[in-house]
Amino acid sequence: MSLDLAAESDGVGVRTQADGGVLAQLTLSHPELVLQPSLRRAPEVAVEPEYWTDAGDDRTLLFVTASGAEFRAFETALGTDPTVADPVLVDRGADRRSYRLELTDRAITLVEASAIVGGRLRECSSCRDGWRFRIRFPDRDALVGFNDRCRDRGVSVSVDHLRPADADAEAFVPLTEKQRELLTVAYEEGYFDVPRRISQDELADRLGVSKSAISQRLRRAIAQLCGSTLA
Repeated sequence: MSLDLAAESDGVGVRTQADGGVLAQLTLSHPELVLQPSLRRAPEVAVEPEYWTDAGDDRTLLFVTASGAEFRAFETALGTDPTVADPVLVDRGADRRSYRLELTDRAITLVEASAIVGGRLRECSSCRDGWRFRIRFPDRDALVGFNDRCRDRGVSVSVDHLRPADADAEAFVPLTEKQRELLTVAYEEGYFDVPRRISQDELADRLGVSKSAISQRLRRAIAQLCGSTLA
């Protein structure tokens, strides 16, 4: 891949990848991707990594925030998840909990693979099949390189969306799979009609989740749509 030098008039010897490139939304799946065993056992919980840090003694600590309505199932799953150890609840709110986890030798992480090929991770969140990454690559060759590194480790890669990184139009909104499913059903069944043709209770029954989960998911999905549209 090629990296263009910044203009000399900038007065700095900084190479740039900021022009052009591609923005890819990818779904990654493997039984030993970090936390994937827990995600599969507690599918009603959505997880977002916050950061990780070197704790010394070859230990890496990962901090994550989970949201949803099935924290007990998620915490039970953490206790037997081979990709993490010593889970600790470090913070909590009405519908969110934050945890500190120690990565084990079995955990597969791919943020490094993204950085090696020149990619920049913009967003990462859990989904039903594993993890959803939104990465800006300097070019398609870098995306192919990332894909090759994933496949070398047996990680399945699915390209959900792909577009020019600097395109203003047709930007995709990073909804989770569950948010997209809920909005689709809500729209098709008339939740947004006046008067409404389906209630949140009925949506909850239709999708097999609690009313509180429906309310939270609707609120977050609409907030993300508004944020992406009005930004």
